[in-house]
Amino acid sequence: MLNTLALVVFLFLAAEVRAEDHSKDLVLFGTTHGHSNWSIDAFGVGNQVLGPEGAFEFARGDKVTHLNGNEVQLKRPLDFFMLSDHAEMMGTAPGLNDEESVVYDTPIGKLVRAGKGTEAFTMIGNAIISGKPLEGLGDPEIAQSMWKEYVLIADRYNDPGVFTTFPGYEWTSLPGGSNMHRNIIFRSSNVPEAPFSAMDSDRAEDLWSAMEGWRQQGIEVFAISHNGNGSLGKMFGLLDSDGALITKEWAIRRNRNEPQHEAGQVKGVSMAHPMFSSNDEFANFEIWNRVVPNGGPISPMRGNYVREGWKIGLGTKYQLDGVNPYMLGLGGGSDSHATINTFEEFNNQGNHVFDNTPEQRRSGPPGQSLGKPGDNLYLTPGTLTGVWVAKNDRGHIFDAMERRESYATSGTRIKVRFFAGYDFPNDMISKAGWVNRAYASGVPMGGELALKEKPIRIAVQAMKDPDGANLDRIQVIKLWSDGYSEYEKIYEVALSGERRPNPKTGTVPPVPNTVDVTQATYTNEHGATQLQAVWTDPDFVAGRDAVYYARVLEIPTPRWSTYDAVELGLPPSGKVPATIQERAWTSPIWISQKD
Repeated sequence: MLNTLALVVFLFLAAEVRAEDHSKDLVLFGTTHGHSNWSIDAFGVGNQVLGPEGAFEFARGDKVTHLNGNEVQLKRPLDFFMLSDHAEMMGTAPGLNDEESVVYDTPIGKLVRAGKGTEAFTMIGNAIISGKPLEGLGDPEIAQSMWKEYVLIADRYNDPGVFTTFPGYEWTSLPGGSNMHRNIIFRSSNVPEAPFSAMDSDRAEDLWSAMEGWRQQGIEVFAISHNGNGSLGKMFGLLDSDGALITKEWAIRRNRNEPQHEAGQVKGVSMAHPMFSSNDEFANFEIWNRVVPNGGPISPMRGNYVREGWKIGLGTKYQLDGVNPYMLGLGGGSDSHATINTFEEFNNQGNHVFDNTPEQRRSGPPGQSLGKPGDNLYLTPGTLTGVWVAKNDRGHIFDAMERRESYATSGTRIKVRFFAGYDFPNDMISKAGWVNRAYASGVPMGGELALKEKPIRIAVQAMKDPDGANLDRIQVIKLWSDGYSEYEKIYEVALSGERRPNPKTGTVPPVPNTVDVTQATYTNEHGATQLQAVWTDPDFVAGRDAVYYARVLEIPTPRWSTYDAVELGLPPSGKVPATIQERAWTSPIWISQKD
């Protein structure tokens, strides 16, 4: 009897150890940003067919008919998904074509039915900027009813363990034309009676107050800022919504309410810009310097880009009693206004009515692109969020993003682990159970580590997308400030092949490019299926705060515009690169002095 009891206890304890050892062994990929015809702007520019159901069905792997008439299916389903239709006038748009609807005879309805998409989109954008709903579309009872139905739709498609969905929406703030949008994600179906929209207020501080009030009611929620590249320098600036200098209290509230930023989406990547990272050969990646909503050109500004935001945060904490206002992690999103989005270069179908054919994407006529004819070439298929969790369900995914244990990819599904500590042995990654040791003696991506008097050690591992290209390299990017200026340095920590950094310059020969642009093909004869390293900062300075994150690059592959060119029987456009190096960016780890 005793032996049996001992065996039961042993098996129970062993099971507990296994559960703990593998508590975050599952990497999931998904997105928290997309629009159906329930978004007034999507409907206004021509998406009058595909509603929310189509978005969820496509994301879970079903075949869906695109606006262009093509039957489209993801090569692999997403693991999780949030549709984020605009809160402003949500769900009223389909009524613009319904003679029985109260919004049918509104001015915007007449424009839409006349096929005047550009005029409709301009009117919608101006309404959001002004904070005044379009005539006939601002009834709060309609808003509450549509929001309730919206949450029910998300619930209907939620399948824990297989495909997780979240209730959420987009708060579409455009103060002075600057893109200050946030996607609002809820942990469960316990949601407020109605969304807080930019019609209620376009001030981020008022959005935070709404979310803080919801939390007091037991509603778990946070915001994901996005499209910093269109924010006119305000996304990671030093001023609040009223033009006053940010304060310690403001910084605390920003971090609490907005733990995530979207690294990129169809309207470009917001990670870095060559103007501010002149020594980074890979900073010029999918840049889209345009204004939302009219697509006009703008000059790059520091406060538009995540890397600059992390640097600004390090410098600003000296003036904010040690509080860094920009401790944010990374995720990825789409922002498709065509209900579905493939994230795949080889299967790009466009993300609006005006870019849903190869001809339109290459040289869309005036009024059929965001900007000048041909500017659709600068759009992308969107980015993805990767999270490390124990289970595929709302709670685990929400919590991972909230604690910033997440990362973004340009659409590929690279698996990336990233830890920092002080006592990682050189051979740690080669040993079984190394992830458990990293959690036990260090912190994962998104974490904060107390500054010590000895150099930091980074453990990083990347595995290729099983259906994608081999890996070129892993880089660690270090950011720091002396209180007056901010700095960055890029370290090559793991390289495919026999390449080594030049000992004098630190540069590395490029990985061989196998892309045949005439056929839009490539081979995996170069690169690695897995790269890893345990790396010590050679430039460690005692007492100096710093931020570290990893960037993983694939070997070159054809860009979506090259696939289009082959389909059209034309050479690749000279406006954009013919090839692309897909990549992943981890959330950073902050090394900070503790009081």
